[in-house]
Parts: sequence; structure tokens; C-alpha cells
Amino acid sequence: MTTLTIGVPNFGSLFGDRGWDKFVQLARQLEDVGFDRLVVVDHVVMGRNTHEYKWGPFRGAIDGPWCEPLTMLAAIASTTTRIRLGTGILIAPLRPAAVLAKTVATLDALSNGRVDLGVGTGWQRDEYDAVGLPFEERGRLLTETIAACRALWEQSPASFTSSTATFDEIWCEPKPMQRPLPVWFSGTLNARNLRRIIELGDGWIPIMDATEEQIAREAAQLQRAWADAGRTGTPQIRLTLPAVRDAERRVDLDATMAEVPRLVKIGATDVRVGLESFVRAEDLDRVPEILEPVVAAYRAHA
Repeated sequence: MTTLTIGVPNFGSLFGDRGWDKFVQLARQLEDVGFDRLVVVDHVVMGRNTHEYKWGPFRGAIDGPWCEPLTMLAAIASTTTRIRLGTGILIAPLRPAAVLAKTVATLDALSNGRVDLGVGTGWQRDEYDAVGLPFEERGRLLTETIAACRALWEQSPASFTSSTATFDEIWCEPKPMQRPLPVWFSGTLNARNLRRIIELGDGWIPIMDATEEQIAREAAQLQRAWADAGRTGTPQIRLTLPAVRDAERRVDLDATMAEVPRLVKIGATDVRVGLESFVRAEDLDRVPEILEPVVAAYRAHA
């Protein structure tokens, strides 16, 4: 059975200039109406070059708020009990491996094992410049950062050697509640990314502009490589369900959810919808009323 994820914008104008503490109340409502997972996104800093964003108009103003995702998930963890807490995605190379490992393990322990860490390299050079890292080496940085985190999460004491992170017989406690902690890699399924998922990961988040034909082909490739490597279970694949709108630009819920079986057929194990497809800022006091039918319609089609 597929899981239902909702992406919630931890940036921009959802709560205006103030009121971001209401995000926690919103998360509780999303848990109550039945979503399986909540995901938030990441930018550490923003530069002026949003025209370099390749996937349509960049969402949000460069001077708008962009709340740190792991901090927000920690706040949500304190007031929820069931909904899984994900990043989709966290720009992992921007954080030193030992700091990232400690932060994520703490979050997983506090949430009683509810973290799904979605990671990628990001697209913005300014962020790498701001933390003193070479943008051109972002792929290698991602691989070595998560490999180092795996060592810290799974060994006591931990030792690891790479070009960007090296340590010998150190302790990083607490360990995550989940062993292993799920890591989802984003991006095109090229040879390097396929190797990351098979060796270090548990799931894949396809690149945003991938066609259905590409996703189906690469999902089958991932499943074959997974089996060939002797991995048990099934690699998780998150696909986004676009909202189908009627002539008046309102979401046609039945037509939208009728597309779920097609996503499952091409490989989805997790279906993501966006909060903003259904809820506007002026509707935040009606979240349960609006979203309960969304979850019910999904369950009927999944």
C-alpha cells in the first residue's frame, strides 16, 4: 500500500511575516486528518540568482522567510505522535557530517523513530559559497556526508575516512531510534546516484521535470539494481500528484485522485500532494474541513 505525503511550505508568506509558531498547530491537524508523512524543504541562504532555477518560476521571494527544516520538524515532533517527519529535500552537504548526524539522530530519538531524511545537492552556488564549500564538488560532498553519517549512526565508536570527513574512534550519541534511518536521495538516476541509493539509501525522489516514461524506466532500473545488490524489501519512490483543475481553476478532487493508480503503476510507493494545491492562506482556519476529503479520496483510489 502506498503512503500519502503532504508537502508544507516552510517558507514564504503562508503565515505572513509572523506567526510561524502556527506551523506546529497545522502539523497536528495534518496528522489528525490522516496524512502519513509531512515534508518540508531547505535553503540555508538565498542569493539573487533565482533565474538559474531550472524547474519553472522560483517559489518565494529571495528576502522572504525560509525556516530551517530540521528545527521545524523538532517542534512538530514534540506535539505529534504518528505522522512521519521528512525533508524533501535537505541540502545535506551544507552541514558538516558530524553536526548533521547528531541533529538527525536527536530528532529521530525525540520523535520515537519517525524521520525520513530526503537529501540532495541543491542548485544554488551562493549557498556553497556562503559556507566555504566548492559548488563543483557538491555530488562528492553529498555522498561522503551521508556515508559519514551512516558510520556515526551505526558504529560505536565510529571511524571513517574520506576527502571531506575523517574521524577515528569517536562516539556520536544518541543513535537514531530507527536502524537504519531511512535516507531518500533526490535527482536523476544516473550511475552515481543509483550507486548512492543502493549503497547508502532507502528511497528515491525523482527530479522535478522527469517525464513519466523516464520515471518508469529508471524505477525499473532501480528495482533491478536493488535486487542484484541483495537488498531486501523494496526501494521507496516518491512521486508528486499534480492537482487537476476544472474550468474555474478549482481542484477537481476525483479527477486528481484518479491519477494515483497511474503513479503507482510507474513505480510510486509514496504519493506527495502539496498543501497549497488545496489550502490558501485565508483558509488556514478550515484545514480539517478541506483536507479530510482529500485523504478519504486518496484512500479510495490508492
